[in-house]
Amino acid sequence: MRSAASAMPRAKAAEWHYGPGFDPARAAVQHDALTKLVASSGTEIEWLTDADDGLADSVFTHDPSLVTAHGAVILSMGKALRRSEPSLHEQAYGRMGVPILGRIQDPGQVEGGDCVWVDERTLAVGRGVRTNQDGIQQLSNLLTPKGIAVYGFDLPLWHGEEACLHLMSVISPLADDLALVYAPLLPAAFYQMLRARGITLVEGDAGEFAASNGLSLNVLPTAPRQVIAVAGFPRTAAAMEAAGCTVATFEADALCIACEGGPTCLTRPVLRQ
Repeated sequence: MRSAASAMPRAKAAEWHYGPGFDPARAAVQHDALTKLVASSGTEIEWLTDADDGLADSVFTHDPSLVTAHGAVILSMGKALRRSEPSLHEQAYGRMGVPILGRIQDPGQVEGGDCVWVDERTLAVGRGVRTNQDGIQQLSNLLTPKGIAVYGFDLPLWHGEEACLHLMSVISPLADDLALVYAPLLPAAFYQMLRARGITLVEGDAGEFAASNGLSLNVLPTAPRQVIAVAGFPRTAAAMEAAGCTVATFEADALCIACEGGPTCLTRPVLRQ
């Protein structure tokens, strides 16, 4: 994880495409609340740099790298302001002793928010404004020899090139056989793959999805059916609870809603026990 207190204190909302609710001080408090929920699940947190480097989006640590059973892949960011973030992850993996499997090179682009593990040998990747076909092909070249199949799925433009619509904006895995989805924006072929694999799909509330710009759907599983979600979206939480999930929430209007990144985006899982 990366502390919002170090990443965001000087961030200008217009420069980073943040909404009018962005407040760096409140974002730091809300990030701390998320950190406490993550730690209380038994997770060990490895912190990225606390330098005042102006990389506001680096708080969303899910995107600059992808971790596989064979090592980490250092990704290449589609958002120009985030191009230097992957080096922070490579340095952290060096400290942790995590091997580097490979790197996505320009003009390839892949962001972690576009990568969804269907199972340990199947990776779905959203092709959109943040991830391109060159990057998906490079990722496939790295993972196919390891027995991992990589499938690319086209995403809609939705709110435009400056907005963030990742594949994980429309699906959040809740367990190996369960996922929270917003079906209207889910690629049809990906939807069919999930159904064919026997994965039960929980429909997120459409009104809450619209009101939150999709952040109601971005939830973080700390264990199967144990999830952390943004507060204020009771119908989506109730749908997950009806599917057997336990839902913990935190206030995140200044951090997640304003900045287009939810609790999943704010973490990069490295090792799952």
